[in-house]
Amino acid sequence: MTNYDALETRDAAARAAGQLGLLNRVIEKVAAAPGARRIAGAALADLADLAGLPVLRKSDLAAWQRETPPFGGIPASNISHYFQSPGPIYEPGGRAPDFWRLGRFAHAGGVGQGDIVQNCFAYHLTPAGMMFESAAAAVGAAVIPAGTGQTELQAQAAAHIGATAYAGTPDYLKVILEKADALGLRLKINKALVSGGALFASLRQYYAARGIACIQAYATADVGLIAYESPGHEGLIVDEGVIVEIVRPGTGDVVPDGEVGEVVVTSLNPDYPLIRFATGDLSAVMAGRSPCGRSNMRIKGWMGRADQTAKAKGMFIRPEQVAELAARFPALGRMRVVIAREGEADVLSLLVETGGNLPESLAQSAQDVLKLHPKLVAVAPESLENNGLVIEDRRKYD
Repeated sequence: MTNYDALETRDAAARAAGQLGLLNRVIEKVAAAPGARRIAGAALADLADLAGLPVLRKSDLAAWQRETPPFGGIPASNISHYFQSPGPIYEPGGRAPDFWRLGRFAHAGGVGQGDIVQNCFAYHLTPAGMMFESAAAAVGAAVIPAGTGQTELQAQAAAHIGATAYAGTPDYLKVILEKADALGLRLKINKALVSGGALFASLRQYYAARGIACIQAYATADVGLIAYESPGHEGLIVDEGVIVEIVRPGTGDVVPDGEVGEVVVTSLNPDYPLIRFATGDLSAVMAGRSPCGRSNMRIKGWMGRADQTAKAKGMFIRPEQVAELAARFPALGRMRVVIAREGEADVLSLLVETGGNLPESLAQSAQDVLKLHPKLVAVAPESLENNGLVIEDRRKYD
């Protein structure tokens, strides 16, 4: 299969130069907007300098939108649609072709001219349906705007119209296939583009056994496509229209490649620029290059949620607090707060990687920062599992 465009196979230097130019134009636009927040207008000399800019969290975005509706003062332009996500948080749809850039994902899944896509993402208020509608248009495919529910009608439409591809959540295609089987209908679907949930290996195998090639994308309503699979199924390739960083939860500090952290995305879309937008999802950078020939960075996909805020002994404990505590003791390794239950009481432990003894001042600092008295536990360097957890809640609630 040919690539979607030349951007997918450019070398690292060309990609960095191209993205830096786009990034600086986006920063200039954000800084010049009335009521600009947090971003200065100075151009960056290197993509690495992006790490010095503040992280924008969903909670910030929701607060900004309440103060300055609908988009919180972010300079949105060329708007064609207004969408609402839970929160509520509002997102624009734009007039630019393939505004959310999912055409690249559709192409990777083999969808193109002659295909009929049964689009089972919702069209009501949420942008998901339109995101995949524009993806199909970008690759020249036709669309059945099926939306969600009414499975019997969906199976009938797929059979009668001759749908060749599916777009929707990973599990709903199986529901449609089983309904078609029960109705004695023969479907022609042989490609599936899925997102919005976990694609388990067993489910992928089920589709493969039925002759359906299934790949997944990681996308959000806010920034569109973030990363996507190619048919090799070796990690998710970062989209060319965004810059992805993996940071330590609760901070904006980029972690070493391979370490699990929070996904932070900068959109290079001039019509809705989001700079260092924290998704709240955990992932990690994969080493090497995709065997499909696409040269951009790969991530491991969804590995959990970064928002690990927990409440113990009546007090909230947040990742930012653990990060602050770790910053006070740079000679120590990673730290993790573990919350357990003994009898009817919460019990806190602070696990600290170290090759020696814990500093005497750590106990007081932990009390000052966490506002609680955790038990201090020294553990061997690199012994804490690389899963992005800085707060681990082991209490059982059932």
